[in-house]
Amino acid sequence: MSDLVWFDQAVLNALSAIADNGVKSAATGFSEMVGRAVKPGKPMASLVPILKIPNYIGGPDDDAVGIYLRFDGDLEGQVMLIVPYSKAYELVDLLVGEKPGTTQELGSLEKSAMGELGNLCASFFLNSLAKSIGASFRPTPPAVMVDMVGAILDIVVATTGGVDEHILLLHSAFADEARFIDVDFWVIPDTKILQELLKKTTSL
Repeated sequence: MSDLVWFDQAVLNALSAIADNGVKSAATGFSEMVGRAVKPGKPMASLVPILKIPNYIGGPDDDAVGIYLRFDGDLEGQVMLIVPYSKAYELVDLLVGEKPGTTQELGSLEKSAMGELGNLCASFFLNSLAKSIGASFRPTPPAVMVDMVGAILDIVVATTGGVDEHILLLHSAFADEARFIDVDFWVIPDTKILQELLKKTTSL
């Protein structure tokens, strides 16, 4: 049976709601870290063919920053945040409270800030997901990769021994008074997670 069966509209709506709670919690966490308000955008969930992912970011040869985490526990999966390289500068400025255009390179401090973004967002998303299906998850520490989009995706495929033809895209944003930056989360969940969500949505 195709995994697409589990990505019906009810499941996508449920994942959007879960992501909404997770992103709001992550924004609250960042606001506390930087001492000023960082506001989240409302996430939207959609199903995307894995071969089309580079089209959302620019192209397979375009440079990007990937923040990658695996999670295990009752169920398993992966979370990847991919940001175009030029947008990563803007995102770091937002995270560390600098004026737009301040960050000009991604050193250890900048990568650490982006890793913490991925860690917070993934952790709060997984916490929200865990509550929804009554499961427990443990995320790995985030790995921050700077490479071409195609190379980053190759790493994901290699670490899993292959992935499904379609994966979940959760599109959101973070903003303060001066800027608004789009962020895309690519989630590769265990099919069992989608089955549990399907049970929840069909029982309502």
